[in-house]
Parts: sequence; structure tokens; C-alpha cells
Amino acid sequence: MNAATILAASIVLFAIAYRFYSPWIERRLGVEAGRRTPAHTMRDDVDYCPARMPVLFGHHFASIAGAAPIVGPIVAAAYGWLPVILWIVIGGIFMGSVHDFASLVASIRHSGRSIGEVIADHVGRTGGKIFLVFLFAALVLLIAVFLVIVAKTFAEVPSAATASMLFIALAVLFGIAVYRLRFPIWLSTIVGVALLASCMLAGWAWPIRLSETTWALLLLAYCFISSVTPVWILLQPRDYLNSFLLYALAAGVVAGIFVAQPELKLPAFASWSDPGIGPLFPMLFVTVACGAISGFHSIVASGTTAKQLDREKDARPIGYGAMLVECLVAVAALIAAARLATSDYASTLASQGPVALFSAGTGEMLSKLGIKASSGAQFAALAVSAFVMTTLDTATRLCRFAFQEFFAPRRGKKPGILSKNRYIATAATIACAATLALSGSWKAIWPIFGASNQLLAALALLAVSIWLKSKGKKTRFLEIPMVAMFVITLSALGSIVWTNYAKANYTISAIGAALFALAALLVIESVKSIRRTMESR
Repeated sequence: MNAATILAASIVLFAIAYRFYSPWIERRLGVEAGRRTPAHTMRDDVDYCPARMPVLFGHHFASIAGAAPIVGPIVAAAYGWLPVILWIVIGGIFMGSVHDFASLVASIRHSGRSIGEVIADHVGRTGGKIFLVFLFAALVLLIAVFLVIVAKTFAEVPSAATASMLFIALAVLFGIAVYRLRFPIWLSTIVGVALLASCMLAGWAWPIRLSETTWALLLLAYCFISSVTPVWILLQPRDYLNSFLLYALAAGVVAGIFVAQPELKLPAFASWSDPGIGPLFPMLFVTVACGAISGFHSIVASGTTAKQLDREKDARPIGYGAMLVECLVAVAALIAAARLATSDYASTLASQGPVALFSAGTGEMLSKLGIKASSGAQFAALAVSAFVMTTLDTATRLCRFAFQEFFAPRRGKKPGILSKNRYIATAATIACAATLALSGSWKAIWPIFGASNQLLAALALLAVSIWLKSKGKKTRFLEIPMVAMFVITLSALGSIVWTNYAKANYTISAIGAALFALAALLVIESVKSIRRTMESR
């Protein structure tokens, strides 16, 4: 099968979905052009700060993308490229993009608060608290894992470390230029992207060589600073500028695929079960993860993005559109893996990992455009590491939000120090993540992270469905993907619990069982809430 045909068909389907399906979803969600958003009504220039649509799109896209849409499809390609591409396209259009869009709108209608707070409002305070505990734990795990990934990358690829540090300084200058000096966004972007390229050249010329542990400690300090500083001065501009790396990467790979016309050498379907992953159902779906749907996206949408949305009409391109772009990245990553024969794919994945496999594939595609293959591979590795770091700092801020919301008082009560002090909340987050990352214990529970991430998506869809039902609106477009995700994630958790119990790995088995019980509890509480709503009419 020709890869260019697969890519072209995916682009056409994504374009049709955005043109026709997303406006239909927009009407169902009741988006209003003239309605003021929390970025204006609650503006504090720390967390709540209106951002121009292109800037916020860049922040949101950079935050949700990370390495997951690259790693997930490449690993899942062990089942064959056909089931992976079907899940990316169908899941992305009807589940992932709807999930992200709906979560964003639900949050701005709840003062920019998280999905956990939406659950608390419509399911009950107990359900909201349980969700926030689960969310905090999942984000701490994510921070720990991504911290180790970035630290390892910086230690092994010093040029990426130099470039990333310079990116941070550039982001601060960009934020000051746009929000304080009022430079035009188009001019600031042109200069910023030019300087971004200069940072990459500087990284190759003057690599910073430090140990993995030293980088881990420095990154923890960076995470603390990025969490407590105003979004306009670091987080937002850094994500916006970094998004151009992924835009360039995606555009280059797409162009390279159309020029090179590579054949897919992996079989369309390989097996119903893979020894390293498990059975195709349900493990394929949670392995692809962010390439089709990810619960982490709802946390980003309702955590930082909703607090910066300038107009409600911006929610569709940011919520629905950014996910489709991520799906396109996932398709390109799948092609990078599927262009290899089965033996080459397996050996490369085992010896070098999915990021290296993707980087090599990217270098090969870019070489068809006249770019040196080794330079293209280095650029891909730098872009991926930059996005992992972007996800890292965003997750830290979101974890801080979850901590503060958990300790938020009932309405009418005076807030305590744990709910209003962002420094304490960030310190607690950093302490937990550092304990996991520096001890290495995070590896023991990584196998269940994919399932817990998709469980977040199911719970977010559940929360938005209940909110819309309380408004008397139809929610079938949310209920179908919600039920599908509950079936997938609970099946995956059940498989993980059983497999690890049989291997006497009781820790992982117990954590999986606890997540399963949490989901069941929230579903029961939600059903009760829906019944109360129906009875009150």
C-alpha cells in the first residue's frame, strides 16, 4: 500500500470533519459568539489572561501533543497498520476532537474550572473530590515519567538541552514584547521563529553537557517556576513558539511522504495479540492514546486553555481543530513505522525506541526534500524533546490546579492556605513527582498509565454529558464515545489486573483494581445524578 494514499485520504477526512461535523457539535454545545469568557470576567493576569487565537492554539496544541501521538501509533503498529489508522481517523473525528471541544466549552461555562469541578457541580462534591485525587495521582505520574524522558534526552543529546534552555529565554522575551510592549503578533512571530531557528543552531554549536540527575533537578526547578509565574510570560509564549517546531516537522514529513511515495512494508494486519502489549482489544486503543483520544487533553482544555480563551468562537478551532492536527501527526508517525519491514521494525523499536525510529523515518522523508537525512533526524529528535518538555510544564500547572481545587472550601466559606497558595500547591506537586522520578519507582506502574489516561477521557465525556442533560440538551454525540471509552478502559484495566495478579505483581494489580473501582463509583454517582435531574423536571 502506498503511504501517500493513506495520508491523503486521512487529510481529506479530517478536513471534511472540521468543515461539517465540528459546526454541528458547536451548535449542540450552544457556543455563543458574543458571550464573555472567564479570561475576561475573571482576569488576573496570572492564570486568567485572554490570548489571541493563534497564540492560544499554539499553547493548546503544544501542550496536548507531546510525544504521545508519535510513540503510541509506532508501538501499536505491531498489530498492523490498518487497525491503527482506522482508530486514529475514526477515533480522532468522532471521539478525540469531540472530547476536547466539549471539555473546553464545559469549562468556560463553569468559570474556567476543571472537569473535576464540573463533576462536583453536577454529580456531587464526593465524586468531584475522588476525581481530583485520581487526577492528581495521574498527573504526578506523568510529570515523573516525562521528567525522566527529558533528563535522559538532554544528557544523551546535549544540543537539545542548549536549544531548550534558549527557548525558555526566548519565550520570556516574546511574552514581554507581545503583552507588555504591545508589539504586533505577526511581527513578534516572525522574529520569534527566526530566533527559534537560531537557538537550534546554537544548540548544535555549543551543547551543554550535564548528568541525567543534574538535568532532572534543574527541570524540577523549571517546573516550579513555570507553574507559579503568569501564563503570559513563560508558559503561553513558550508553547506558542514551540508549536512552530511541530508545524514544521509535520509539514516536512507530510511533504516528504508525498514526494517519496513510500510503500507500507508492515502487514495491514499482523496479529490479534502482541506478546509485548497484549490482545488487540482493548490494548490497541489505549496504546495509540493521544493519537485518537486522550483524557489528558480534557485536563489541558479545562485547566489552562479555558482560562485564556478570548472568544467562545475560538473554542472550535482550538478544541476540535488542534486534535485533528495531532491526529495527522499520529498518521505520519504510523507511516514512519510501517515503511519498515517487520524484522526491521521490531529490531529498531527494541534497540532504539519509538522516538529514534520516528526520527530516522523523518530524516529519510526530509532527505527527499533536499535536507540531509542526519540533520532531519536531529531536528525531529529536538522537536520531540521540546514537546515532551512542554507537556511537562503544563502538567505541573494542571497538577497544581487539581491540588488547589481539592482543598477549595464550600461556597460561602473562606478559602484556606492550601487552596489559594499556588506556591504550596506547586511544591507539593514537585515533591511527589521528584520522589517518583529520582527513585525510579514510577516504572512499576507505567503499564496502567495508558488505561488511566483513557479513563480520564471517559469521565470527562460523562461530566459534560451530565452538564448538558441538566440544560435539557441532547447528548447522544457524547454518550456513544463515552460508553465506548468506558468499555475499552475498564476492559484494559481488567486485563492489566488479571495479568499482573497472575504474575504475582500485586502492586500494579491493586492500583488497577482501585482505578476500576473509582470509575465504577463515579458511574454509579452519575446515574443517580441523572435520575435526580430527570425526576425534578
